[in-house]
Amino acid sequence: MKTNILIVEDHELTRFGLKTAFEGVDYVGEIYEAESAEKAIEIFSENAIDVVIMDLGLPNMNGIEATKQIRSTNKDAKIVILTSHNDEKEVLNSLRAGANAYCSKEINPKRLIEVVQSVADGAAWFDPSIAHIVLKASTSSRNFDTETSDKDYDLTSREKQILKLMTEGYSNLEIAQFLVISINTTKAHVASILQKLEVDDRLQAALKALKNNIV
Repeated sequence: MKTNILIVEDHELTRFGLKTAFEGVDYVGEIYEAESAEKAIEIFSENAIDVVIMDLGLPNMNGIEATKQIRSTNKDAKIVILTSHNDEKEVLNSLRAGANAYCSKEINPKRLIEVVQSVADGAAWFDPSIAHIVLKASTSSRNFDTETSDKDYDLTSREKQILKLMTEGYSNLEIAQFLVISINTTKAHVASILQKLEVDDRLQAALKALKNNIV
């Protein structure tokens, strides 16, 4: 199945470059474009978009607020932040808003294509330049509402194994291949993990796992 992409970028030349990079890529289906957050929300609501590539520095409504609004209408929406900013506040606000990946605009186009495919498959990815911020978020209760505790989440050994792979950024397909199990079995385990950890998505699960030393 092809992955439909929405590129949200106010600079026309950058938007053109991104579209050109994804044209002809095997897994990519339709490529949509928006020059503003408002237009992005409109396009997302009217089309079957699988992954949104979101710039932060948009006119009027910024990319973080746009991410929040898109996720509020579809909690399964996949958002890849692509920005020239690595400010700690923006990184953490992007995570809170529900971003699945955070990439620097200096990323190699080939690597970005791989990241988008990985996110479409259910993984999370963060630029190495902000790894220290994500790690800090996972161990600081002031950044996320996940208090450290000794609570037993009743995860099975298999679920803990899968959760560890989730924290390392593996997609459902990669986990299935690594553990030699079906993709449907993997999805069932992931759903059970999210329910037991009382979180809404994989990123929250990964952060909670790291923070509470579950894996």
